[in-house]
Amino acid sequence: MENEKRQAALDAALKKIEKNFGKGSVMRMGDNADQEIKTVSTGSLALDVALGVGGFPRGRVVEIYGAESSGKTTLALQAVAEAQKAGGVAAYIDAENALDPYYAEKLGVNTDDLLLSQPDTGEQGLEIADALITSGAIDIVVVDSVAALVPRAEIEGEIGDSHVGLQARLMSQALRKLSGSLSKTNTTAIFINQIREKVGILFGNPETTPGGRALKFYSTIRLEVRRAEQIKNGAEVLGNRTKIKVVKNKVAPPFKVAEVDMIYGEGISQTGELIDMGVDQDLVEKSGSWYSYDGERIGQGKENAKKYLLEHPDKKQELNQKLRAIYFPGSIVEEKPKKEKAKSKKDKTPENNEETAVTPDKPI
Repeated sequence: MENEKRQAALDAALKKIEKNFGKGSVMRMGDNADQEIKTVSTGSLALDVALGVGGFPRGRVVEIYGAESSGKTTLALQAVAEAQKAGGVAAYIDAENALDPYYAEKLGVNTDDLLLSQPDTGEQGLEIADALITSGAIDIVVVDSVAALVPRAEIEGEIGDSHVGLQARLMSQALRKLSGSLSKTNTTAIFINQIREKVGILFGNPETTPGGRALKFYSTIRLEVRRAEQIKNGAEVLGNRTKIKVVKNKVAPPFKVAEVDMIYGEGISQTGELIDMGVDQDLVEKSGSWYSYDGERIGQGKENAKKYLLEHPDKKQELNQKLRAIYFPGSIVEEKPKKEKAKSKKDKTPENNEETAVTPDKPI
């Protein structure tokens, strides 16, 4: 009898809430059959595995931070490219005014369809991001970077003026608005951040990130990007071995580490990580310096093995699918075919020919 009264009171409360705030304001979690977390691939299988859910979760905030030239922008652009390959729409808020379209294209970004904004103030950049997110038509938005979101008062003031906590308040206010919009529209927001050092810290880690504490709290995923060692071919430096640590993760166990090869002018070496992970899962055999796949020798040394996979895309795709079947059982990865870009007159000139275009020599 007591339980019936409690249930009747709950039903009455739910009806009142629905009347005042609309249907769906309160629901039982069991009524929603689709509980699976939808994701956007990072472009790196190793990082997808480290994140535990197969990529950056949709409808959430992601923070990528690290030292200069560690590969933060490269990682964000790879995620943009993956979202576009899946048929999504991407936006890039370039507060640093430093985005290189040629490098973005090298990473697979369709720059013709990429929405780009280079705001004058931090308020303007975050308002533009909010407008794009609330439209419901954007799949992923990148803000590069939080440190470059300068408040209007600081822009209009004199150099040397004190503006204590202004940027932190700006970020706190913006994230209060954005977090709800992101969840409703299923949009992923990636905030790139820099590293600063606290003054007078004798014990513990003196490193911190600009923008206050709000971003740390609102982020579902926080990634720390650090260069480990240089990748060389003789005396020539080809890129960096990069460690990506999952410092915070609300959707899977945190503190996993992914190690990837970031090659200058190419981004994350997907063939390299396929070979490394294939060896770990006994799909690729390593005997001395020789690598073998499917009973066939594919190269002496990792670089030759990578070259083989690049020359045999069917083998590369097969190895990728086998690894994904191991790490993400039951998942099917489908990519929509890329739209062919119409060649413009500009593209036909020798200066803009793909073979002669100058590309950056390092990750951003």
